[in-house]
Amino acid sequence: MATLQTWRKAYGALKDSTKVGLAHVNSDFADLDVAVVKATNHVECSPKERHIRKILVATSAIRPRADVAYCIHALSRRLAKTHNWTVALKTLIVIHRALREGDPTFREELLNFSQRGRILQLSNFKDDSSPIAWDCSAWVRTYALFLEERLECFRILKYDIEAERLPRPAQGQEKGYSRTRELDSEELLEQLPALQQLLHRLIGCRPEGAAIGNYVIQYALALVLKESFKIYCAINDGIINLVDKFFEMPRHEAFKALEIYKRAGQQAGSLSDFYEVCKGLELARNFQFPVLREPPQSFLATMEDYIREAPRMVSVPNEPLLQLTYKSEDAPSPSEDTKLPSDDEPKLEPSENVEVSSVEVAHPPPPLPPNNLDDGDLLGINVVAHDASAIEESNALALAIVPSGPGMVFLNFLLQCFPSHATQVIFYCLLHLS
Repeated sequence: MATLQTWRKAYGALKDSTKVGLAHVNSDFADLDVAVVKATNHVECSPKERHIRKILVATSAIRPRADVAYCIHALSRRLAKTHNWTVALKTLIVIHRALREGDPTFREELLNFSQRGRILQLSNFKDDSSPIAWDCSAWVRTYALFLEERLECFRILKYDIEAERLPRPAQGQEKGYSRTRELDSEELLEQLPALQQLLHRLIGCRPEGAAIGNYVIQYALALVLKESFKIYCAINDGIINLVDKFFEMPRHEAFKALEIYKRAGQQAGSLSDFYEVCKGLELARNFQFPVLREPPQSFLATMEDYIREAPRMVSVPNEPLLQLTYKSEDAPSPSEDTKLPSDDEPKLEPSENVEVSSVEVAHPPPPLPPNNLDDGDLLGINVVAHDASAIEESNALALAIVPSGPGMVFLNFLLQCFPSHATQVIFYCLLHLS
């Protein structure tokens, strides 16, 4: 087994030296490529500081954006092609150091790159070369999830929680407050869940098995611990702000606030257990762990009582936003709409040849028969005219052309015999007597 491990280390060192030689010959960014390879080599030790400094300079604000993008591409390529947990972990450490200490342009470019290429997606990564490598691979996956959630939290908050500088405490205060202490309700309900999800990923970085005593993992775990203090402080200040605004929230917002409050109590206990594990490690000598206080559980009953009686929506003004009024039209007064002809206006005199007659008011036409098209009667055959006989009697002779001569006697005879069928009689005479 020892021979196999020695062979793997020698093979890894050979690969690193080959990549360095190729970078000197083929790359337009030779210094940057060499720094990336040397900072993420197969040696089980933390990345050397001089190589990390070269990467930070290459991704600073004084360099073109193309150089920053190329550095991220080189780290992504290194992370995607390796199956060695040491190389993967050291690459993640370089990315984490650049996020914490580098220029904001690196963070912005990494966020844009991760949305396209998922650089930190290592859910399928594994190194099964040894039992130790198997346990270390599991921690590498959780560490990558934390860094990915860190970018997502930055996208929601629009600022880096670790880069936030707490203001100096005012007189009578023990410490400065985070930005979450001054947020309104809407921003709190958006940012606190993102911070709690980030803390959840951080607590998941608890090492297990053979990974606990590994020096490289403890080096990365120290970076995670440094960020846990500010994350917890931001969540704690946000919870205090949330409680102050809780009894002014409508019901749908109060539900979300209650879930955030419950999760804060659960995470305080989990973070305490996480700190207890870290206190037993060698890295604990450089840290002063805070005393965590869970939110009072007795306050939950008061919050739940408020939710049952809280208004469903925010109160709105009594006056509607859009009011439609209907004004009845008054009868026009004679002075406005009806103008009497004056002496100056010309009057229309009737001409001598024009006879003025009285105009008879026409009666409105009878209502149309009901439309039976919906019953399948497309030709209207079933339409019944209720006054058909009256129409025939009144209009029977309207279009009749009565021939003169002997047939007139016969026509009068038929009309007297069949008065209700006058129309048919007339047409019969027209056909046979003409």
